[in-house]
Amino acid sequence: MKRFFVCCVLAGFVAAGTACAADQAPKIELKTEDDKTLYALGLLLANQLGTLKLTPTELQVIEAGMTDGVLKNKPLVELETYGPKIKPFADARMTAALAEEKKKATAYLETIAAKPGIKKTESGLLIETVSAGTGKTPVANDKVKVNYKGTLIDGKVFDSSDKHGGPYGVTVGGQIIKCWNEALVLMKVGGKAKIYCPSDLAYGDRPNGEIPAGAALIFDLELVEIVAADAAPAAK
Repeated sequence: MKRFFVCCVLAGFVAAGTACAADQAPKIELKTEDDKTLYALGLLLANQLGTLKLTPTELQVIEAGMTDGVLKNKPLVELETYGPKIKPFADARMTAALAEEKKKATAYLETIAAKPGIKKTESGLLIETVSAGTGKTPVANDKVKVNYKGTLIDGKVFDSSDKHGGPYGVTVGGQIIKCWNEALVLMKVGGKAKIYCPSDLAYGDRPNGEIPAGAALIFDLELVEIVAADAAPAAK
């Protein structure tokens, strides 16, 4: 409980000092390696707090608690009374955020499914063939190379094969998300597809980096080649 409380408060302090007062505060200059490390810590903690969907006013309240704690000012509430309420508060906020994300994802996928050229599988995967390809179709346990770009439904890019140095090696049926496993066996080498993954075919109800819990994902996927077992780079 204490660890959760400290992380939340510290993250709130960092986020409040950056996001909440961004318009008023001067731009911070990162002059030293310590400055850069502390800034990275702020980003990390702010990402952890992001699932609570706090308002600017709420972030200011967290900052006030952090300031009073660090400066040993008289606290405005008793920690023994309100500390135990933090986890239920966080759980309720995350549950509400998950429900909202799923609602947006469902509406988005319904819109996509109604468009011409979209194929919907039994699992709910939506796939649009960009170019069919003329090579072989991979099967389970084949090692393949792919190019990809992953985006959220708001268009934000969260990952791409370019970030990993080019075509990315994966094993069909291996430790990759369900929608990739399903889509790859529907493609031929040289083919390109745009796939739309409901959350239960992606990361489900848990957040993953920049991906919110319950998010639908979109991938531009190109099947570059099927390679021998000892030739495929290990997936990261």
